[in-house]
This record gives sequence, structure tokens and C-alpha cells, in this order.
Amino acid sequence: MEKRKAVQDAEVAAKTIEKGLLIVNTGPGKGKTTAALGLALRALGRGRRVGIVQFIKGAWDTGEKHALAAFGERVAWHTMGEGFTWETQDKARDIAACREAWAKALELMADPTIGLLILDELNIALRYDYLDLDAVVGALQARRPGLHVVVTGRNAKPALIEAADLVTEMGNVKHHFSAGVKAQEGIEF
Repeated sequence: MEKRKAVQDAEVAAKTIEKGLLIVNTGPGKGKTTAALGLALRALGRGRRVGIVQFIKGAWDTGEKHALAAFGERVAWHTMGEGFTWETQDKARDIAACREAWAKALELMADPTIGLLILDELNIALRYDYLDLDAVVGALQARRPGLHVVVTGRNAKPALIEAADLVTEMGNVKHHFSAGVKAQEGIEF
């Protein structure tokens, strides 16, 4: 174990770069937003201010929004969508809402008090071409050096995956919804 510790310590010591990360949580499984919100709690615990922009979600009253409200001005929460794409049935309004959400995201990226920015369901907006992929990836790559950004949603575009520092794909091994269990308060929202 001493030898293993020495190898591990040397590997950790060799990592010297510190920078804001672009993190992508994608895949068909549950937990992409939940993981991002876990990072929000970690950042808040370290004294950082957190920004959250939700691109598609809109109608649901979520437990996480209530919990993070306890942090007051340390969390800038913006739900900008009108609901999931299958709920709204109005593509023009969905596109307009995504453009407004992206404008808010750009505003928060420029805010030097924000240490972590979560762009929840941005992958969905990009999947449906509601936003220009090249412009979004370019802006994320050009963000200020210390800003960490987490992008969530299924079907992350290859260009975003390429630009990211960390990509996690959530797999769907088993989901209670398939067995007829409805979305439950405190678990899904």
C-alpha cells in the first residue's frame, strides 16, 4: 500500500493546471441535472456564487429550486423555458425562450461573481437547433478563465463533447418509470 500511495501522490503532484472546466452531463439515464446540482452545493460550500439557467424546463415546481433559495443572492436561478418540448407544442415560442435563456447565460458568464454556471437542458436546445451550435460552443470556449460551466441534457452534440474538459454519460440500466411508477416529489422534482 505504501508503494501504491507513492505512485498516487506522484500522479496528483504532477497535475498543476488550474482552470475553469467545461463539464457535460449527457446520456439517456437519470441524474444529469441532479449531478450538476450536487456540484452547485459543493461550490456554494466553498463560498462560490452559482448561476443556473434552465433552458427547457419551466412548469415544474422543483424541490431543488426551493432548497437553493435558502442561499439567497448566492444563487442566481433562472427558469427560462416553458416546459419540455412535448408539452409546449409551439416551436417558435420554444426557440424564442431558448434565445432568451442563452442571453441570460451570456450575462451570467460575464458576471465575475459567478464561479459555477449550470446550463440545464442546453443540450436539448442544441439538439433541436434552437440555438446556433458554433456560436454556443465558441462562447463557452471563450468564457473567462476561472468560470466552471456544466451543460446538461441528452444527446450532447459532438462539437460540445470535443470542447468539454469532462463528459459524463449517464446510462439507463433500470428506471422505475418503465415499471409504471410516476414522477415523485423529492425524487424527480
